[in-house]
Amino acid sequence: MADHYEEFVKLGAEILAINTNSVFSHKIFAQISPSASKIQYPLLSDPTHEISKCYGAYNPETGFATRTTLIISPDGLIKYFCKYPGSVGRNVMEIIRVLQALRFTEATGLGAPAGWMPGQPGIQRDWDMVGRI
Repeated sequence: MADHYEEFVKLGAEILAINTNSVFSHKIFAQISPSASKIQYPLLSDPTHEISKCYGAYNPETGFATRTTLIISPDGLIKYFCKYPGSVGRNVMEIIRVLQALRFTEATGLGAPAGWMPGQPGIQRDWDMVGRI
């Protein structure tokens, strides 16, 4: 996420990273991890797991939050939710594509079909179009 932060900013997105670690572990991370210097967005601590539970990211079996990505609209609606298995890293470019598609659909009223990429046409969001593309 940190490597693509500017792309998110250009799309009008704000990034918050939330995990169940303590603020003390965040402090150590900031002091010893070379990758910490890349992070330009807030890293929030959720030691009570309330935020993680609220957004469906908490795994009660492990006691930790899963790697979960949400895109939340300015009016508070969850527009995208993806929970990644622990053995699978997230695809930041797919998250950016989804955000671009959401911006496209807001601006045009058209849908973004499967595999849609910026610059491609959208489709009418009409029940009669279901299954045609």
